[in-house]
Amino acid sequence: MKRHPALIPLSQDHHHGLLLAQLLKRNAPEYHGLPKDLLGKMNFAKEMYHKELEHHFRDEEEFVFPYLKGKDVELGNLISEILNEHIILKEKILSLKENPNLIDQLDEIGNILGEHIRKEERILFEKAQTVLNDEELKIIENKFDESRPGNKSCKTK
Repeated sequence: MKRHPALIPLSQDHHHGLLLAQLLKRNAPEYHGLPKDLLGKMNFAKEMYHKELEHHFRDEEEFVFPYLKGKDVELGNLISEILNEHIILKEKILSLKENPNLIDQLDEIGNILGEHIRKEERILFEKAQTVLNDEELKIIENKFDESRPGNKSCKTK
């Protein structure tokens, strides 16, 4: 299904998130310009959390989830699950420190993050596009336009 413009900013964020997820996994290939060693990957994960993931989670929670809550039980359960994953990812990333199990911790975060993003793209966003009406989608789209001045869908006056 083609992504509605209201959800495109989140899908674009997901591209960066998937790259981070892959980078953190055990036996990840080397990515040009990205850390290759464990400490570098750990620090990069923390930096990406503060620069992107934290804001992305907030945008989902403030701009999209309020319009989805109450639509149906299945969607409510999915949102609860995703909110819990936001908390888990935050805790796991921010508590990273150099230790003998760092490779396992990074791999776990990479796997959780990758599955989390796929769940949002394949299930949540697909369902959102079917249960939200045009007015709700337009409100969400306008919130992104206001909050992200560089957003490609931003209208100039």
